[in-house]
Amino acid sequence: MFVNAIEAIQKFTRPVHSIVRYYHSDRIQPGAATLFFVNELGEAITCKHVVEHLLAEHKINDQYSRFKSERELLGIEADGTHAMGLKELEIKFNYTTHEAVAQLKNQLVNCTDSPNYDYLLHPTLDLAIIRFKEVRQYHYTSYATFLKDGNQLKQGKSLCRYGFPFAEFTNYSYDQVNDEINFTREGITGSPSFPIDGILTRHVAENQKIVGIEMSTPGLKGQSGGPLFDTNGIVCGMQSGTAQYHMGFDDKEIEIISKGGKSNVLNHSFLNVGRCVHVEAIKDFLKFHGVKYYEK
Repeated sequence: MFVNAIEAIQKFTRPVHSIVRYYHSDRIQPGAATLFFVNELGEAITCKHVVEHLLAEHKINDQYSRFKSERELLGIEADGTHAMGLKELEIKFNYTTHEAVAQLKNQLVNCTDSPNYDYLLHPTLDLAIIRFKEVRQYHYTSYATFLKDGNQLKQGKSLCRYGFPFAEFTNYSYDQVNDEINFTREGITGSPSFPIDGILTRHVAENQKIVGIEMSTPGLKGQSGGPLFDTNGIVCGMQSGTAQYHMGFDDKEIEIISKGGKSNVLNHSFLNVGRCVHVEAIKDFLKFHGVKYYEK
């Protein structure tokens, strides 16, 4: 049903790759998100929370750089020598929990030849514009066409989302000598794309205006910022998040047979539904900022 549409969507939808190292670990955790281009001028949209993640890179890395400088100045070794002084320094820089992020780096994959961009954040919706600057070559070959009349999006309509939820790229490493994470040229550089379809279940309103679309299936992590489209490849929205609704089926233990034995499990059932930014809200935001877009 969506074969031809997906082939069209692929031409202007791109992954965002992230690598994170937590302070108390040498392991790198990869992550992914999605953006898509709306015209031939290097202008794209994604979720506001994706751009905020991109913007956090400088702040997080600058803090860790200052931490390393002070650690070196005080003669404290990274391996824990002079543990008391190291502990005080960790408290100062908020590196006391296992959730403390030490380093973060991002890549906007296969978009343009320029790493430079400006951004615009929507004041209330999970929506942002990215404008690439100083571009000499574009690496996408098409751009989105938005649905002209958002009133066509009615309950029961079949739609599909597309993005990069599975961060299977491996082109990164941790330089233990310099205590630094980096993207590299070795390893797998891409992430597999993944579409997921469903039907429109409800509309989401804000101040009595429809701004979102609820889908019968969940949006997957990494699909944030990816297009929501119909069978013709016309963009009807953008994947933003997933909501969970408790279904009330966890009143009793259920006996199951697994690996040849019986066990009792407590069933906690939730319905996961995708939340997307509505096409009309996207077009209003683009129009407000003078961003060229196409519709049909």
